[in-house]
Amino acid sequence: MRALKITTGVVAAIVVIAILLLLIGFPAGFMTSTIASRVERETGLKLTIGNSRISLRPTPNVTLSDVTLQQPGNSDTSLRVSVGRIQANMTLASLWSGNPEISNLVISHPVVSVPLLRERSAPPAAATKQQSGGKDGGTLLIDRVTVTDGSIVFFNRRDHVEDHIEGIRADAITGANRNVTVTGSAHASGQPLKFDISATMPTAPLQAQNIPVDLKFEAPGLLQGPLTSTAQVQLNGSVIAINGVTGKLGDGTFNGWASVDVASKPQVKLDLDFQRLSLAIPSARSATAPQPWKSNDPIDLTGLNYVDLQGRISAGQFNFGGLQIEPLSTEAALTNGVLKSRFENLGIYGGKADGDLTIDASGDTPSYALHSDLAGVQALPLLQNVVGFDKVDGKLQAKLALQSSGASRSAIMSNLDGTASLLFQDGAIRGINVAQMIRSLTSNPLSGWHSSAELSTDLAQLSASFQITKGQATTDDLNLVGPLVRVTGGGTVDLGQQLLALRVDPKLVVTTEGQGRSSEPVGLGIPVTINGPWDDPRIYPDVAGILDDPAAAYAKLKQLGKGLFGDKGVLNGLGGLFGGNSGNDGPDNRDDNSSGDSLGQTLGTMIQQGLKQWRNFSAPSAPDQSDPHQ
Repeated sequence: MRALKITTGVVAAIVVIAILLLLIGFPAGFMTSTIASRVERETGLKLTIGNSRISLRPTPNVTLSDVTLQQPGNSDTSLRVSVGRIQANMTLASLWSGNPEISNLVISHPVVSVPLLRERSAPPAAATKQQSGGKDGGTLLIDRVTVTDGSIVFFNRRDHVEDHIEGIRADAITGANRNVTVTGSAHASGQPLKFDISATMPTAPLQAQNIPVDLKFEAPGLLQGPLTSTAQVQLNGSVIAINGVTGKLGDGTFNGWASVDVASKPQVKLDLDFQRLSLAIPSARSATAPQPWKSNDPIDLTGLNYVDLQGRISAGQFNFGGLQIEPLSTEAALTNGVLKSRFENLGIYGGKADGDLTIDASGDTPSYALHSDLAGVQALPLLQNVVGFDKVDGKLQAKLALQSSGASRSAIMSNLDGTASLLFQDGAIRGINVAQMIRSLTSNPLSGWHSSAELSTDLAQLSASFQITKGQATTDDLNLVGPLVRVTGGGTVDLGQQLLALRVDPKLVVTTEGQGRSSEPVGLGIPVTINGPWDDPRIYPDVAGILDDPAAAYAKLKQLGKGLFGDKGVLNGLGGLFGGNSGNDGPDNRDDNSSGDSLGQTLGTMIQQGLKQWRNFSAPSAPDQSDPHQ
């Protein structure tokens, strides 16, 4: 009787303890070592689990906390996965059977740390999977996987690089006929991302089997429209082959193929053809913003070191920000941080462009080299969209051989070396009347271009060849030819600071007969200096030019006055320059020409002052005995 009471008490105690364990859960430390050893045996990865619990409330589940999975060895060059919490809900029968069936796997706060490698290396030897029966040969079945608050961190300790994809939320659901759908969202560089993937999984093993995949991807900060695609994906060891790619980007179709070798440093090969390819600039420059090369914002090209690429991209129409190319065809190779691209017959703003571009990001400071020929390009939209300059229109031909280095647009332009030959034909200088500017110079220096939307200067030809050293573009063959104006000269353009230092000889055509006229154009006889910021320079006659040959300057100015305002007014103003008069200042010979009088008086005074300064310079010790009113 006493034994029965003891047995009844023990059973009651066990029942009470069992009830408590079912309600609050119980440690499952006995499972962690088994799980860790199996993972390491089959994948070669080291698994550590901080805590584990088994609970039967509300449904049977296993919860693992502080889980890490990583490759053995140097943590700076190895993949690492850490998870705050993993909860697997399953049936009790499947748990004990060795073939667990998980109805919902919830992964909370996973962080995947992906090393960015500069060099390709042999991947670590993977452990050989043991083929055995029983529990080790069981298959894990998961109906649904939910990821909350996930992150992917791309890092390179040596280069002090760390980029994040954050806020990852994803749901993967296994449906009938092994169909798997994955939907989710994330943020990269502050830009939202959305993805929707559907795939039909084959029976195991997955290697060398085609997996049909449908993809929908949205990245408003990068792509100007959603991307939808279908493809056949095949796993061949570490190589992911993506064949039969077809789809749409925005309202344009595309097709092609790609492959990625994910062992060590990724190696990408691709051949894609787009009907229309449009890429957005995250912070688009407005039409009134300063030219982009004055920006000191850093250009980070370090990412070119972490992937090798060989491929071809073509597009019937390519848009990048405001730049338009129609069509585009380019072949590119990226190896060890050096990108080499060759392009032929690019359709750019009604013309063609050929050439090659090299970007070397392997060092501390990126370097660039461009060789290109342009023919028949409409200059205005090109200059507007590339450099924000809208003053010159016409057909552009150019030969460029340029190289530079720098980590910002401003540094690149300041370090630019090479040569450039430019020829604009059959266009106009917009917002500026050059002939009117030349006339204005005879009375007052100009501050700025005095531009107006209503003004323009017809342009038959504008040409110049530049020798560029450290951002200083020097020319001595500037030549502008228009129906009513000719300008020749040279000087220096500071590309980094956007400054002009030009000395030109402007001439006006005093007849409307056009370029076939027999008479020569009339010039000021005085060089004109254009100095200062190129959007607002100071333009004025170079008085020192008068001192070189005052008699020749006087003769030229007489011609200018005769051709533009009538001879008498100019002669009245210049007649007393050398102590006499024109001989035509009698009352019967006066002409009502106030513009000519003003021009003559102004130029006479200017030359008189120049000669006075020249005399003072020639004899600085002699006192000035001249009559100030003479």
